[in-house]
Amino acid sequence: MKLYYSPGVCSLASHIILNESGLAHSIEKVDLAKKVTETGADFTNVNPNGYVPALELDGGDVLTEGPAILQYLADLAPESELAPKAGTIERVRLQEWLNFITSELHKGFSPLFNKDPLVEPAKPIFARKLADRFAHVDAKLADDRKYLTGDSFSVADAYLFTVANWGKLVGVDLSGLANLQALLGRIAERPAVQKTLEAEGLKKKAA
Repeated sequence: MKLYYSPGVCSLASHIILNESGLAHSIEKVDLAKKVTETGADFTNVNPNGYVPALELDGGDVLTEGPAILQYLADLAPESELAPKAGTIERVRLQEWLNFITSELHKGFSPLFNKDPLVEPAKPIFARKLADRFAHVDAKLADDRKYLTGDSFSVADAYLFTVANWGKLVGVDLSGLANLQALLGRIAERPAVQKTLEAEGLKKKAA
């Protein structure tokens, strides 16, 4: 399998899960502005929408959309316990979180990254809404949960870790959300997460 990614964006979650699962894979960086991969290929031939993640399977099929890729990878490596078994209520709870993260958090950041001057006056409104959504996550974590769905790390945690870290880039202050910060700290300490951050150039290599 090959993961097409860009450092620090939503493809980071899929990259983390590939490393957590131990599945054999390669990675190829994409210049999202130019829609060109690091080997000089036209990325729109891989994903016509021009965004990452895109996961090219060994048979040639290409999967797009982060939540779908995350669940596919988890199901390929059930022994890693990155997602509950399909068809169970626990799997549906995981899907609830994935849908919340993608619609309420991930997409909520889009206007804050928008450089159009017409969007600028509305950014404080979008930032407040995002802060409220993260406060919801923080409240859920108050129920003695180690991770989003309980005591076990899942694909939803990788996705949350990815988007929550965008806050500091656009002025969404999450420092006061103690439960969320504790969760992000636990995730950051995971060896697979450290390996992924280093591979994407988001962390200095150890001396």
